[in-house]
Amino acid sequence: MERTLTVLQVNLYHPTPGSAAFTNVPVQRQHDTSPLLVGWGKDVHLQLQLPQLSHRHLSLEPYLEKGSTVLTFCLKVLSRKSCVWVNGLPLRSLEQVPLSTISRVSFCEVQMVVHIEGGTSLEAFVCCFHLSRSPLIYQPKAEESDEREGILQEQPPPGSGTQTPSHLRFLHSPSQNQNNHLQPRPGEGTEVQLYREAPDTPLCSSATESKS
Repeated sequence: MERTLTVLQVNLYHPTPGSAAFTNVPVQRQHDTSPLLVGWGKDVHLQLQLPQLSHRHLSLEPYLEKGSTVLTFCLKVLSRKSCVWVNGLPLRSLEQVPLSTISRVSFCEVQMVVHIEGGTSLEAFVCCFHLSRSPLIYQPKAEESDEREGILQEQPPPGSGTQTPSHLRFLHSPSQNQNNHLQPRPGEGTEVQLYREAPDTPLCSSATESKS
């Protein structure tokens, strides 16, 4: 029987014109269900040529939720150097957050948008990489704060007892997400992000694998 592979459409952008940061980025990579490592080291799966990155900066980790028949993914920060923003929330070393269908990630001036296309195979997944010449994530200028203030007003006040939505909680393991509340640290604020889905190269077609 034939099972379709889950596909991660990964769009990448760096502001430096003609940047060599993405020299070693493949067009497509099929990966098993081990964590997919991102960094500058030669042993990572997505190698970016940026000096401010850690040897292993972050990972995309597939796992199976209880009762689910498709792969779910979380992003885990491996670097001790800097913060990684995921959908506007800051993560530091060893913190994790589950990815939504479309997730906006920024780190070391890299903008990465991950779009998950679910498949039926639980043994592997495919990453398709697209390089963009224009920004993928937009931040308002300081004087354009209306949208930022509106978002902040929607957040429940500390101690209100309102539970953080499950898709905004980070995990220390896919099966343990209690007593962990991801809150921006003082002075870091909230990153406002908007995604324009306009990759410069065609998206990969759905991948399949043959199962006897």
